[in-house]
Amino acid sequence: MTTTLLARLHDADAATRRVALLQLADAEDADALPDVIALLAQDPAPEIRLEAARILATWEQPDTVAALARALEDADGTVRDAAAIGLADLKSPDSAPALLPYVDHASAFVRAAALRGLRELRVPESEAPALHALQDVDAAVRREAVAVLGWRKHVGALPALAERARHDADVDVRRAAVGALGLATDAAVLPALLAALRDTAWRVREESASTLGKLRALAPDAHVTQALVEALADAYWQVRLQAARALGRWRAAHAVDALAALLTHPISNLRKEAALALGEIGEPSALPALRSAETDGDPEVVKAVRIALAQIESARATP
Repeated sequence: MTTTLLARLHDADAATRRVALLQLADAEDADALPDVIALLAQDPAPEIRLEAARILATWEQPDTVAALARALEDADGTVRDAAAIGLADLKSPDSAPALLPYVDHASAFVRAAALRGLRELRVPESEAPALHALQDVDAAVRREAVAVLGWRKHVGALPALAERARHDADVDVRRAAVGALGLATDAAVLPALLAALRDTAWRVREESASTLGKLRALAPDAHVTQALVEALADAYWQVRLQAARALGRWRAAHAVDALAALLTHPISNLRKEAALALGEIGEPSALPALRSAETDGDPEVVKAVRIALAQIESARATP
């Protein structure tokens, strides 16, 4: 970094400092990072601190991460937001120690940003604070805590996540917790997911049906497939679609009639998913309805119907 450029970083005019800072960013000179960190911490102009935060976000190393974490407390909202965005893009587990102290910060914004930064780092040290944060008074913090535990695939957190899925006051927390239950390897989470399939919020019901479809490796459960059949009549087509998809994955033979009825639904995506589910189930009793659906006006539906017919015919031909 030239002496002239360094001097311009400390010019009395904010516009001059900003131009110098941008030139510094273009040069990608790591030796200049201490000066950028100092500007983020000390410059009186929020627009300069904002640019400094954006520049530091492109350099993931302990001192820059620590500087961005401190900037979560900046007096200016745009600077805080830029710091939070930068921290959310972290990839190196070495960045975690700079974030962990902020999980217990007095500000909910800071707590949520710290957890968001820890999410993709997937370090074991994030599990205990994330579990504690599930009880946070702020819904945004609880959502980020759910994400940390989900990305960590923390099986020990499943009971706490099931509790959030059932009882959290915030729709987005319940939805996120329901999705995180998809990491389960046993049937202990099914009661919470079945309760979520009856949630008052359709997005939670949709997520529940989707998650149940991902748990098809679990032992067959008549309560699950029956609940999914009932979800085919949900008021929201998005829930019906996920229920149809899940029933196909569960190979639910008793769902054939309910799925066949969807082949004439006005929404083409539902007709398509119903056809694909019938193909996965493989029951010959679905053949008449599928053959009738070959004349569907949507080529994507017709394609799905023909795939389903081929699957069932192939299964019948196999000794």
